[in-house]
Amino acid sequence: MYLADEHDQFHYLAFDFDASKGGAKTAAADAATVLAMLQDAGIDAVTCQSGPSLGRHVWIAFADVVTASDVDRLGRAIRHLCPSIDLSPWRPVRGCVRPPGSPHRAGGASTVIRGSLDVLTAPTTSPDQFAAFVDAVTAAVDLSSTPALPALVGTVAVDVDGHRYLPGTRRELPTRSREALAVDAAADDASAVLFRILCGAARAHWHLADVAALVDEPGMAHIRTRRHQGTRLRRPARGPQSAQNVLAHQWDRAVRFVASTPATSGSDPTFDDRAHCIGLLAEQLQTRADASPGRWGSGGGPADRRVLDALHALAVTAITPVVEADTRRVALMTGLGKSTVARALQRLAEDGWITPAQSHAGVHGAHWNIDPQNLLHSITETSGTQAATRPAGAGAGTRSTTLRTITTRLRDHTHDLFTGRGALPLLAGNIYAHSSTGTTSASQLSAATGAGPSDLHRILDKLVQLHVLVATPTGWTRPRHDGRTRAAQALGVHGRLEARRSRYDLDRQLWAWWQGEHERMSGSSTYRTARRHVQVTALWRNPNDDYYPRHPRRSDGRADFQAARAHLVAGALDTAEPLTIAA
Repeated sequence: MYLADEHDQFHYLAFDFDASKGGAKTAAADAATVLAMLQDAGIDAVTCQSGPSLGRHVWIAFADVVTASDVDRLGRAIRHLCPSIDLSPWRPVRGCVRPPGSPHRAGGASTVIRGSLDVLTAPTTSPDQFAAFVDAVTAAVDLSSTPALPALVGTVAVDVDGHRYLPGTRRELPTRSREALAVDAAADDASAVLFRILCGAARAHWHLADVAALVDEPGMAHIRTRRHQGTRLRRPARGPQSAQNVLAHQWDRAVRFVASTPATSGSDPTFDDRAHCIGLLAEQLQTRADASPGRWGSGGGPADRRVLDALHALAVTAITPVVEADTRRVALMTGLGKSTVARALQRLAEDGWITPAQSHAGVHGAHWNIDPQNLLHSITETSGTQAATRPAGAGAGTRSTTLRTITTRLRDHTHDLFTGRGALPLLAGNIYAHSSTGTTSASQLSAATGAGPSDLHRILDKLVQLHVLVATPTGWTRPRHDGRTRAAQALGVHGRLEARRSRYDLDRQLWAWWQGEHERMSGSSTYRTARRHVQVTALWRNPNDDYYPRHPRRSDGRADFQAARAHLVAGALDTAEPLTIAA
C-alpha cells in the first residue's frame, strides 16, 4: 500500500527494519528503539514481523497528513540511529510497504506481534506529536556520537583510543579558551596558556582528537616546542617529549582537573539554538542542490558537488556560514586535486552557490560564504520562537544529523578507486556514495547524481564488474565487504590519495618556511645587521611558533625552493637539535 498521496503528503508511515542489514537481532533492537521513542512522544504504533526473514515493520498513522519534507528530515536522522532501516518506502508518491496480514514472496505473511490495527484504521497521531518525535530522534543522534558503553571512571569516560573525556554534547570552545588559542604562547607562559585551552575543551566535551586538530594554533606552542637556553626548539618526533606524548599527558591532566573542579565557565546556553540553525541551513542548501541534479551530472559538475558538500561540512562543523577553505584541505576531503578544487570553487561562485568572503593571506586560505541568500537570518528568527519547545539536545542533534549525512557521502567517494588517471571517473564515486546497503534503483541514483541513463548504466556495470556494487532484480546494493580497495589495486591506483596527502603536507611546510623567511626579512634593521656576518644560521621563530633555519638561497641571492624541499624531504627539520645551513 502507498504511504503518501499524489500531493506528497503522508497518511501512514512504516519503519521497515530489514534483517539482511545486520541480522534479525539488529532489526528487532532497532524496532524496539523506535517503539520506545514513539511511546515517549505519545504515538501509538503497530509492530509486525514482516516475514520468514524475521524483519520488523513498525506502523503509525496520522489523523492529519504530514509533509514529505518532515518525513525526509526524520529519514536523515534515523538512518544514523538504526542501521537496519530501509528508507526506500518513504519515497513520496511511489513509496509503499506490504500492509499487516499480506503474504511475503518467500513464504509466510506480515504478522502483528504488538499493538492493535485500530491504530491504523482510526489514527490519532497529530503533526505536533510527529514533530516532537522527529526532534527526539535528532537529539538521540547527537548522543549516539559518543562511543557506546564507555568505561566510566567517576564522571569521566574513556574513548575508543583509551583517552579520557567528559561525556556530553560537544560545544564550541569557551571564549577564554578561544582567546588563549590566539595568544603568542612562546612569548608567554606557554604551559599555562595551553592549560587554559585544554580545560575549556574538556568542559566543552571535546575529545583528544578534536584538540589535536588545533596543534598549529599559536596558543599551542607548548605542544610543538620546548624551552632550551632562552629559546624554544621543535620537539622530537618520538619519545616521551614528543608532541604527541606531551599533548596526551596534558590532556589527561586537564580532563581530570575539570572533572574534579566545579565548572565556573565554559557553559554556552546558545549552542543548541545555533547548532539547530546551522544544521537547518545546511539541510536547506543540500535540498536545493539535490533539486538541481542536472548541474552535477556532467563536465565539472561531479567535482563541483563534492566541493560544495565539503564547504557545507566545514560550515556545520564550525557553526558558521563563512569558512576558511584552502584548496589543499578541500582536495583531501573530496579526493580531488587542488587545481580541480580551485576551478570548482570559481564555478560555484559564478553560479551563486557560494560567495568569496576573504582572500587568502600568508598561511591562511581563502574564506567562502555558503549562504549568499542569507537564509540563516530567517532561520535564526524562526528558531528563536521554537527553541523553548525543542527537547534538550535536539538542536545539536540536527547539526550532527546533517554533518553525518554529508561526511558519510564525502568519505564514500573519497577513495583511490575514483582518483585520477586510470581510476574510475568522479561520477562513479558520486554514484557509489549515493548507493547503500539497501537496494537503490537506477532512477534514485540518477536523481541523486544527475547521471544520464547511458553514463549511469555504463558506470554501474563497471562497479558490478569490479565487485564494488551488486546487481539485484530491483536495483543495486553494496556487498557485505567493501570492495573498493581491492578494485583500486586491480586498476593500479591504490595509494594515490596517501601520496597526494604527503605531497600537500610537504607543500604546506615549504610555504610556512617561506612565510617565516618573509617575517625574518621584514624584521628590525638591528636584527638584520646582527645577522650579517654570521656564516651559519640557528633556528628562529615564525608566526606559527614553529622553528626553521634561514631559507636556502642560490648564488644570486634568490630563494632556492628546490634545496628547501630537499631538506624537508630528508626530514632535517624533524630533529629537536638546532639545524644549521651554510649562509
